[in-house]
Amino acid sequence: MHGRVALVTGASRGVGRGIAAALHDAGARVWATGRTIHAAKLPDGVIRAACDHTNDDETAGVFAKLAADGGRLDVLVNCAWGGYERMVEAGRFTWADPFFAQPAWRWDSMLGAGVRAAFVASAHAARLMLPARRGLIVNVSSFAGQKRSGNAIYGVAKAATDRLTAECAADLAEHGIAVVSLYPGLVRTEAVLAAGVFDLSNSESPEFSGRAVAALALDPGVLRFSGRVTIAAELAREYGFSDVDGKQPRPLSLEDP
Repeated sequence: MHGRVALVTGASRGVGRGIAAALHDAGARVWATGRTIHAAKLPDGVIRAACDHTNDDETAGVFAKLAADGGRLDVLVNCAWGGYERMVEAGRFTWADPFFAQPAWRWDSMLGAGVRAAFVASAHAARLMLPARRGLIVNVSSFAGQKRSGNAIYGVAKAATDRLTAECAADLAEHGIAVVSLYPGLVRTEAVLAAGVFDLSNSESPEFSGRAVAALALDPGVLRFSGRVTIAAELAREYGFSDVDGKQPRPLSLEDP
């Protein structure tokens, strides 16, 4: 990845932080955004840009700074997300409530901070990538877009993310720019580890998804994946990379609970 420029949104923690760190370790010049990005545990070489991706002006400001810093962008990873905050309201866990009992703010958060933010960032990124006729846009998604997840809004948001991938890929196909959805498995994020209730025997580090992004970015034939869902653990088998512990997690599927 030496000489390549990547931007990872929502990189303050979790999967986004891991992707930014892994791309940096692979040699890319990495820009990382998030509302609390300056407090994130990231390598010193990562360029941090505080940004609330629900604010279009702040998003535009980040891309303006990136354009002024050489004008090159090879990889965009859309990992900014909302909706996990306030999962407990008035002392009650509301995440698994039926759709008719869900708080309306959760829709605005997931579709706004998630899907809409990815749309806006992708538009800015495409305009930087078009002159070079190359690039990769990765939308971090999940199987919840294809099967019931226990939260109707979450499922709608992930399905919309995958559809966004397909539509953007169609628009960019003639320009040599690939757009993919990336499904991580169970990731050992800060929140997952803190919960202490998950079976981590087949889990992935946050950096594992970053290794998947790097493999896609370095593949001269990456356009064959454009518009499609890719699974991080399947990419590990195809490209031959492993997780930070040397393991290759088993790829999850729709049949997994």
